[in-house]
Amino acid sequence: MADNLSDALKKLKLASADSTTDSVESCLDCLLKALAHNNADASEKIQEMGVLPLLPTLLAPQSSCTPKVANIIAEVAKNEFMRSPCVEAGLIPPLVQLLHSKDHEVLLQTGRALGNICYDSQSSKEQFASTNIAEELVRLFQRQAEHEKKEMIFEVLAPLAENDVIKLQLVEAGLVECLLDVVVHTVDGVREEDVAQLKTASDLMVLLLLGDESMQKLFEGGKGSVFQRVLSWVPSHNHQLQLAGALAIANFARNDGNCIHMVESGIVQKLLELLDRHVDEGNVTVQHAALSALRNLAIPVVNKAKMLSAGVSDTVLKFLPSEMPPVQFKLLGTLRMLIDTQADAADQLGTNGKLVERLVEWCEAKDHAGVMGESNRLLSALIRHSKSKDVVKTVIQGAGVKHLVVMATSEHMIMQNEALVALGLIAGLDLVGAEKDFVGAGLVQVLHKLLSDEMSAPEVKYNSMVIICAVMGSEPLHKEVQGLAFIDVVSKLRSHENKTVSHQASLTEQRLTAQS
Repeated sequence: MADNLSDALKKLKLASADSTTDSVESCLDCLLKALAHNNADASEKIQEMGVLPLLPTLLAPQSSCTPKVANIIAEVAKNEFMRSPCVEAGLIPPLVQLLHSKDHEVLLQTGRALGNICYDSQSSKEQFASTNIAEELVRLFQRQAEHEKKEMIFEVLAPLAENDVIKLQLVEAGLVECLLDVVVHTVDGVREEDVAQLKTASDLMVLLLLGDESMQKLFEGGKGSVFQRVLSWVPSHNHQLQLAGALAIANFARNDGNCIHMVESGIVQKLLELLDRHVDEGNVTVQHAALSALRNLAIPVVNKAKMLSAGVSDTVLKFLPSEMPPVQFKLLGTLRMLIDTQADAADQLGTNGKLVERLVEWCEAKDHAGVMGESNRLLSALIRHSKSKDVVKTVIQGAGVKHLVVMATSEHMIMQNEALVALGLIAGLDLVGAEKDFVGAGLVQVLHKLLSDEMSAPEVKYNSMVIICAVMGSEPLHKEVQGLAFIDVVSKLRSHENKTVSHQASLTEQRLTAQS
C-alpha cells in the first residue's frame, strides 16, 4: 500500500503540472483508498511529499476532480497535525469559493473539509476570520431548503463560531435571524430532522452569545428583538428551547448593567417558574442552566434583595435533595451570591438545619472538588454575612466547624481567608460551644503553621492572630497555644512590612505575654 501511495503521489505531482484530468483522477482515487486504509500514515506521506500546495489549483469549480480533492482534504484534516499545513498550503480561499457551487457532492465535501480544518485549531480559525467566510456561509444558509445541506453548513459554522471575531462577523452577516427562523419552523416538528435542526440552531445561538461583543450587540440595551425572542424560549413547552433560553440569559448576564436591567424586567420570575416545572420533571441540564442564570443575575449588589424578596432562595432550596453534582454546584453558587452582604438572608439560611446538614455532607464530597469547595465557601459565608450567634450554633451542632478548619489550609488564599474570618466569628460568638471541635480539628496547630509560613498572605497572618487572641479564653486551647511557643512566631511579625499585620502582632504578643 505504501509503495502504491508513493507512486500515486509522484504521478499526481506530474499529472497536475500537465493538467491531464484522467491521470489526476486515478491518482486521487489511489489517495482516497490509502486514506481509508490508514489515514494518519497516508496523511503524513502526503505532507512529506509536498502535495498539499498542489491541491488549490485542483479545486476549480468546474473540474470533475473537485469533489475528490475536497474529500481528500476533509480526510487529511481529521488529523490534528495536518490542520495547520492545510491552512499554510492556501486551501481556505478556494474552499470558501466552492461554497457557491450548485453541485451537491462538491458542497458536501467542501463543508467537511472546512469543518475539519477549523476543528479545534486556533491558527486556522484566525485565518478564517480574515476571509469573508462568515458572509458566504450565511448567504449560503439563507438559500438552502434541504435539511442535509443546512446540517452541512451548521457543521462548518459550529467550530468557526468558537472564534470571537468570527462570532461577531456571523452576527453582523445576519446568522441570528436565520437561526430564529429555523427555531420557528421546527419547534413543533415531530420529524427527527426537525428535532436535530432545532437543537443545532438553538445551541449555535447560545454559542454566539459567548463572545462579549456579539452578546452586547444582540442585547441592545435589553431592547433588542433577538434578546426578546430568546426570552420567550424560557416558558416554552420544549425542553431544548427552555435550556437554550436559560443558557442565553446566563450569557447575557455577564456584566452588571445587563443583570440589573434583566432583573428589573422580570426575568427572575420566568426562571423560577421554569425551575418549579423541573423539580419533579427533573431535567438536569435545564435545572443547571436556570441556576447558572440566577447565579449570574445575583452578582450585582442591587439585585440581591430584589431576588430574595422574589423567593429565589426558597425555589433554589427545593433542589437540595438533588444527587447531581452539576446541579449541587450551581445551587451552592447561587445561594452564596444571594447572601453576600445580606445579613437577614444569611441568618435565615444559616439557621436552616437541613441546609447546614447537607452542606456538611457535601464538604466531604471528595470526588467532586467543585461541590466540596462551594459547600465550604457557603458554610463560611453564612457565618460571615450573618455574624449571628444562632447561625454559629447551627453550624456547631451540624458538625461544620472541622470543615472550616480544613478550609483554612486550602491552597487558595481567598478560601483560607474566608475560613479564618468565619472561625474568628465562631470563637468570638460561641467559644464554649466550639471548644471541643476546635481542639479535635487541630485549630491551634493550623494557625501556628499559617503564621510560621513565609508564603502566607498578610490577611491570612492577620486573621490567624485575631483567632489566637479570641481562643485564649478557653483553657484547653490556651494550653495548646502555650505549648507551641507562639510568642516566637508572633514577635517576628512585629517587623512585618504590612502595617496591619505588624500592629496585630504587637497586640497579640501583649496578650500572649499577659496570659503566659
